[in-house]
Amino acid sequence: MIAHARRPDWRTALLDTIYRLPADYVPPRLVSTSRTGIQAGFEVRREVIRDLRALAAASRAADAGIAVWSSYRSYGEQAGAFDLWVRTGGYRDALRKSARPGHSEHQLGTAIDFRSADALKAPWDYADWGKTKPGRWMGENAWRYGFILSYPQGASAETCYGYEPWHYRYVGRELAAEIQASGSTLRRYLWEHFASVELDDPQPEP
Repeated sequence: MIAHARRPDWRTALLDTIYRLPADYVPPRLVSTSRTGIQAGFEVRREVIRDLRALAAASRAADAGIAVWSSYRSYGEQAGAFDLWVRTGGYRDALRKSARPGHSEHQLGTAIDFRSADALKAPWDYADWGKTKPGRWMGENAWRYGFILSYPQGASAETCYGYEPWHYRYVGRELAAEIQASGSTLRRYLWEHFASVELDDPQPEP
């Protein structure tokens, strides 16, 4: 595994089954999502706020309102989440559904799991949240506001994880437009443009 520097570039830091953050990494300038017109109770990096506010407003205008299910997650919180998956379905199944601690984009403070604003239902409890009105709208428009879907459908061999239509990472509008135009997954784009090693088998040894 390869550890990023203590202060990685939040836009381009690759986090997958190989690259990870230090256990003591905490993003600077975490602020509440309440500043965006979305509900309070969650935190993101300050750099995310302006475009998240615009994203939320645009979704409401399209009658496809979004809300946050989860955002920043510490190393310790991710360890607990991963352990729960291990206890539920075993280690190999957990690897497909959850990042090990240090490997989660949520620790960067720029990844958000979204849900529908008009329902408290978890996005993974739908047959396919990506086919709901908010999910479809996000799939078509999130990149315009700097957010990229991390784990698209049919790309698990490349992204390391199963399809998660609710999980978006903020990389800024300029980089998001470049990734969208490339037709590449976020992971492959970061590997090809910002990582120092070639893309290889995405699955770690158990």
